[in-house]
Amino acid sequence: MNNPTINSSLLKKIIGVVAGLVVLTILMSTCCTVVDTSEVGIKFKKFSLTEQGKLDAVPVTGWIFYNPITTSVYSYPVYVQRVDYKPFTVTTKDAAVFSMDPVLAFSLNRDKAVDVFAKYRKPLEDIEAGYMRTVIYDAYRITANKYTSDELMASRAQFEAEVRQMLEKSLNDEGFMVEEFTSQITPPSSLSQAIEAKNQAIQEALKAENLVKQAEANAKIAIAKAEGEAKALRIQADGEAYYNRTVAASLNELLVRQDAIEKWDGKLPEYVGGQNIPMINLK
Repeated sequence: MNNPTINSSLLKKIIGVVAGLVVLTILMSTCCTVVDTSEVGIKFKKFSLTEQGKLDAVPVTGWIFYNPITTSVYSYPVYVQRVDYKPFTVTTKDAAVFSMDPVLAFSLNRDKAVDVFAKYRKPLEDIEAGYMRTVIYDAYRITANKYTSDELMASRAQFEAEVRQMLEKSLNDEGFMVEEFTSQITPPSSLSQAIEAKNQAIQEALKAENLVKQAEANAKIAIAKAEGEAKALRIQADGEAYYNRTVAASLNELLVRQDAIEKWDGKLPEYVGGQNIPMINLK
């Protein structure tokens, strides 16, 4: 027969082991975390500051064990983040309002992650929407105030380069490395219409200039053709005149001979001796 006392004791031991495992699991889940290699962890004391008044924190990675009552661990991703901001407007030196549509790709400097957390105490998404957007806006605003609307449209590449230079300096100092920065610049509608009208006028002027050049070319072709035809006619006329002169000369000689033959009575010339002289060659 089974001993009830032994079974009860075994059951209590099993319950105790299970309860211990549950408690250990809970403690492990609250006292341990894992920081992936694509992230940087910040382990900090909740209620302690350094002598300089900064947060008492250190960067960590891998398996991290800590006391959840006095210590906590926060992590930031260090791979490239891409943010497509909503468009906003800035004003140029001549009070023209431009729309800017920026896209920023950046990564967090692992060595400055502790400073970023100590300063902002916010998730990266909040820093993107707050501090970073303000920095981008200021870079656009300050740079746009150096340009007139026409200068900005004519030097957009230079404008964006200056904006990026200012942006990189501000963000790099804070621990954010700019990987890529692009923007779509949209001028005010009135300026767009003026630019379109100007481009159309230029196109029309070029078209008219091309037509003039074409007409001049056609005129030169016609002149050259007429001159060629006139030369051909002169050459032809000169040839015909030469031919006529040659023929006329030939005919004159023949006519003289024919006239002499017609006037000859068939008698040979005579001289005092009374004898006939030989036939004279009339050639």
